[in-house]
Amino acid sequence: MAERSKRYRESLKLVDRARKYELAEAVKLLKSFKPGKFDETIEIAMKLGVDPKQSDQVVRGSVSLPKGIGKSKRVIAFCVGDKADAAKKAGAIEAGGEDLVKKVEGGWMDFDVAIASPDVMRLVGKLGRILGPQGKMP
Repeated sequence: MAERSKRYRESLKLVDRARKYELAEAVKLLKSFKPGKFDETIEIAMKLGVDPKQSDQVVRGSVSLPKGIGKSKRVIAFCVGDKADAAKKAGAIEAGGEDLVKKVEGGWMDFDVAIASPDVMRLVGKLGRILGPQGKMP
């Protein structure tokens, strides 16, 4: 078996494996570890004490994290005039009309989401075959 890293062994000394930690205390302990050289995540396993076979004991829901999940979307906006300026100010990496359509037709795909104003949808319609399969069509 591969030997664990020095950082891992030092962190392991801080944890009492026989003890169960409260959530706040466990997170505080995790934050005291030396940070890794990658995007770290925390996994939590909880016993909820519900029987999944009982329909009235099903656990469902979602939580919005206060700072998101750490990934930012790169957005482009198909629009003209003042709307293009507003889109740039709002955080779009590119905003434009025909020039942006030609750029995307040329193979540029360095974005995650595309949005469009109604007045340029006739131009964006040409990009359906390019953006549609990738799930980027506005």
